[in-house]
Amino acid sequence: MDLSIILPVVNERDNLVVLIPRMRALMEREQIDFEVVVVDGGSKDGTREAATELGARVVGERRRGYAGAMETGFAEARGDYVLTLDADMSHDPAFVSRMWRARKQADIIIASRYVHGGIAYTEFLRDWLSRILNFGLRHFLSMPVRDLSSGFRLYRREALADLNIESQNFEVQEEVLVKAYAQGFSVYEVPFTYFPREAGRSHARVLRFGIDLGRAALKLWTLRNSIASADYDDRAFYSIIPFQRYWQRARHRITTLWARGANRILDIGCGSSVIIQSLNNAIGMDVSPGKLRFISRLGVPLVRGSAFALPFADSVFDCVISSQVIEHIPYEESLFTELWRVLSPGGTLIIGTPDYSTRGWRIIEPIYGHLIPGGYRDEHITHYTRESLSRILSDRGFVAEATDYVAGSELIMRWRKPAAAPIAKTAALPAAAAL
Repeated sequence: MDLSIILPVVNERDNLVVLIPRMRALMEREQIDFEVVVVDGGSKDGTREAATELGARVVGERRRGYAGAMETGFAEARGDYVLTLDADMSHDPAFVSRMWRARKQADIIIASRYVHGGIAYTEFLRDWLSRILNFGLRHFLSMPVRDLSSGFRLYRREALADLNIESQNFEVQEEVLVKAYAQGFSVYEVPFTYFPREAGRSHARVLRFGIDLGRAALKLWTLRNSIASADYDDRAFYSIIPFQRYWQRARHRITTLWARGANRILDIGCGSSVIIQSLNNAIGMDVSPGKLRFISRLGVPLVRGSAFALPFADSVFDCVISSQVIEHIPYEESLFTELWRVLSPGGTLIIGTPDYSTRGWRIIEPIYGHLIPGGYRDEHITHYTRESLSRILSDRGFVAEATDYVAGSELIMRWRKPAAAPIAKTAALPAAAAL
């Protein structure tokens, strides 16, 4: 099935008898295989009976509230795409044609009142409250979207999987959008003209909505500033926090300078960093589908894989980068054996990790963990020092070439695999190398 149309309703009979036939005519004209799923929140005006007579599939809310209705609709949808709109005719069904044509632009298509060409014809106070709200949320949550509260959306079905919706009411619009974007799904806004509902009574309550949205925004802010967000590394490079921006750019400068000139580069654990965006002839590898989904929009060749078993043949890369990876995973000999295996003789290994022997890092990590609880601190499970990491690499046959630091705390080293490479040796884990 091409499309599932989700309509959350409470006492919307008069609007549904107009909306559903118009939607059906549009789908037939566009030759779209579709279904209409009406999620009823306890209507008493004949809504369920009218919707059934018009060929819709009617289901009851799995939990109370507008968010529960949306969650029910998402779970019931069978189409490759999912369309959500209000049943009150404020969302013109004819506009779905434009949204459908734009579906290849992104994973989520928003009918937007606030991009160039969009407009909302509504009461002055309501209009400006909505504009201020969307402006504030856009900046607070670092979302490249102007109309976060629009419920007129077309989703690729995959973007709605595993969202774990926590909202109760209308704040679900922001929650779904932010959580999907944090998983690396892309968003595109199509200019839309909004008119108020044609019949019935609005179920929104401004004060209640504001309180619910405020609570949701605080939780979403934590998500957006945690490593769970697919664009975490990319945003850090452009951070408004001077120290964070300096740190990211110093790491980028050292790593890309040392990797210059290599013909075949592998960036292990690339995430969404600007390093992989800046490298030529590079392949990025990560275990996170969201981060790969985000960075794939930039045309970078990508592979999902594990650092313990790299999915590449022997000796195929002139340069291998492992920046801020090894501290996030348990120590295993295979990790370093694999680095050796895929690197060609004479190739360069660039490896970076916090140096736990430095006073700077022992001071910085607790402060960073306190200020940004969702950041990387709790993810550092294996602690290396310059001495312990050097011993591990030299025991395997690598030859040290250069060492640099970011803020005297983050260790970045350049090693070379000899042109006449000996067989890599194995070694026991030095006591200082791991927790």
